[in-house]
Amino acid sequence: MSGAPPAFRTMLDTMNHGGRIAMLGIPPSDMSIDWTKVIFKGLFIKGIYGREMFETWYKMAALIQSGLDLSPIITHRFSIDDFQKGFDAMRSGQSGKVILSWD
Repeated sequence: MSGAPPAFRTMLDTMNHGGRIAMLGIPPSDMSIDWTKVIFKGLFIKGIYGREMFETWYKMAALIQSGLDLSPIITHRFSIDDFQKGFDAMRSGQSGKVILSWD
């Protein structure tokens, strides 16, 4: 979530019942929230900041250092020049991890 109030309102309109919202961006000022949408859709709103996100990096580093083989989840590799092919692969729903390489 960007922190832009119009984006937040659109997000509330399009969220599914029981959806989870991670607040990454900070709104520029006080922002009104349509609480009826939050309540009747059963939404979860959670504030998140860098420290929590960095914890996932530490956990992933530990998994990789322990020998976890990630190659089975990588289904496509593209040069950055072919980024559109990479995006198309992701949008198709028929991919795992798509790698874009600058090499």
